[in-house]
Amino acid sequence: MGQPWDADPDAVLTRRVGKSPTELGTTGGRDGCPDIWELDNGDIAVVGRDLTETYKARLPQDLVVGEGERLVVIPRVTLLAAKADLPDACPLWRCAR
Repeated sequence: MGQPWDADPDAVLTRRVGKSPTELGTTGGRDGCPDIWELDNGDIAVVGRDLTETYKARLPQDLVVGEGERLVVIPRVTLLAAKADLPDACPLWRCAR
């Protein structure tokens, strides 16, 4: 197995994935979260409500929120609006890297 993944703090936000919170009506009339962005290294940044402490006692056994990680919740409509900007799943041997 390779090196564990780690977030690159030098990666740059390059494009919104999906529609803006204003377009989706999820801001309550203000600019702000929730939002999904692609970074220049291909990673994804998600802006949402931090509910780590709320869910901490009821996480499934195989879900671990590690040190320095947060459990973030976004509305379903935000993720669904991003679908058109995400590549379809394909077998590993056929996917371009």
